Amino acid sequence: MDAGVIGTGMMGRNHVRVYTELKEVGTTYVYDLNTKAAEEVAAATGAEVCRSMEEFLEKVECASVVVPTPYHFKIAKEVVAAGVHTLIEKPLCLTAAECEELIGLIPEDLTVGVGHIERFNPVVTEIARIVKEPLYVSFHRHNPASARVTGSSVVEDLMIHDIDVAFNVLFPGQECTIRASGTGDVAAALATFGQTPVYLSTSRKASKKIRSIYIEEEERTIEGDFMTQEVYVYWKPGAYRQENGLYRQENIIEKLLVNKVEPLKIELATFVRAARDGKPFPVTPEEGYSNVRACEEICKRLAA
Repeated sequence: MDAGVIGTGMMGRNHVRVYTELKEVGTTYVYDLNTKAAEEVAAATGAEVCRSMEEFLEKVECASVVVPTPYHFKIAKEVVAAGVHTLIEKPLCLTAAECEELIGLIPEDLTVGVGHIERFNPVVTEIARIVKEPLYVSFHRHNPASARVTGSSVVEDLMIHDIDVAFNVLFPGQECTIRASGTGDVAAALATFGQTPVYLSTSRKASKKIRSIYIEEEERTIEGDFMTQEVYVYWKPGAYRQENGLYRQENIIEKLLVNKVEPLKIELATFVRAARDGKPFPVTPEEGYSNVRACEEICKRLAA
């Protein structure tokens, strides 16, 4: 299939690069209002530049919408109306109301998905496979400040990744209560599913980049690092004792075998195949809508 990318920011450039590397893709097209930026990306990747949206939509069969969040609704609506299979970078839209309206415009025979990239991280795949009955979950996603982020609070920018994993992978379809505090750049939320607290912390003020998940179950603790793509399982201590007045415990620690991959490459390959075969993308617009609703609920509490 011929694929295309609208938007040539950092993430858009990565989409163009990956599409040009995929065997499922014929020609990769790129469009941006900044033609010079589009030409630079095309020169670096072998993609072809389109000079207008009309030209772009005539040539592509599937497309990534990778523009600033406030423009997601307008651009995605235009791409969907042209009958082009569409992958919209997270969040689906700026507001839940826009998400709801966009979903109502999607034809049944069109593959439309949301680019929640952590769904394609092997850490999430492995944890989803082994987790049974979590008693406590925490996510930490902290970043140094970035000039590339425009139009989004830290909740829509960073925390939304972990909202997606919590709401759609660990506790799909379950009701929860949410409490939150913080600012537009540093925020924490406590989502409670039944009796299980899920703590989400996120920041754009950190000096150290962190992407982690921590899960406690009755007999074990699971830790995952989204960046190193490593998962460790700590089994409940088999022995407790004191040595020289100091408390000691013995744990069995497993390092799970995780095949390290580039999540974006898996995500885009999955999207192209779903579009080609007329199948749904694993991250549906409805799930994207749910994630934006959760973000809005958290942001209301930040402002309160």
